[in-house]
Amino acid sequence: MTSVSSSSEFQHQHHFKSAEHQYASSKQGIWIFLCTEILMFGGLFVGYLIYHSLYPTVFKNGSETLDWKMGAVNTVVLLISSFTMAAAINYVQRGLHKIAAIMLALTIACAGAFMVIKYFEYSHKFHVGTVPGKFSLVDPSCAAGGKRLECESKISALLKNPAELEKNHVSAEEVSRLKAVISQPRWEMFYGFYFVMTGLHGVHVVAGAFLIFWVFVKTLRRKVGPEYYTPVEGVGLFWHVVDLVWIYLFPLLYLVG
Repeated sequence: MTSVSSSSEFQHQHHFKSAEHQYASSKQGIWIFLCTEILMFGGLFVGYLIYHSLYPTVFKNGSETLDWKMGAVNTVVLLISSFTMAAAINYVQRGLHKIAAIMLALTIACAGAFMVIKYFEYSHKFHVGTVPGKFSLVDPSCAAGGKRLECESKISALLKNPAELEKNHVSAEEVSRLKAVISQPRWEMFYGFYFVMTGLHGVHVVAGAFLIFWVFVKTLRRKVGPEYYTPVEGVGLFWHVVDLVWIYLFPLLYLVG
């Protein structure tokens, strides 16, 4: 089924020759945009692999401090969201607006669940100090003047304080992993890549959720349907790329190290 039909219910924009021309142009535009997204994340993946080859122990130790269970749950959440998004497109194409809206709402809920899990994951890292740059130091101003090596990290300060370890729910196994992390110079490098890559992906998840809400409203108002479903399909393509990026991020950061 095409995105448009000869029905008089849908009128193409004046700067297109026909409804078919508008659909083809819109589809081409979203694919060009998605290619730029892939190029952006591709550059980060290449950078990660280069520095991983230069500092394999740093990346291995850093990866072992990540909670792969949280990453796995988020992977399942996004896979479910891909299914609900695809189902929503199908139902819109068939004119089943009510169930399509339900599928879109479930997709938004999955996006919210993903970000909530990511919040808990991030907050723990800030508490224990497994973060990049000056944020990993007890006194961020200490790094000024090129005296970074003389500064005490939050991790080393935490390891000296049993009460703080208990407060932040740091297990004995995690303690040994944290010791391994700070035993290597430039250990913050892994977390720099981790926060940039997952943070940028998180921004895309939030943006995708807003776009899905936009087409959700359109669906409720029956502004899309069998005659015109380009917005839903375009947002769906974007969401699938967001999910696909995470499919690569999860094993790269959490499992391979």
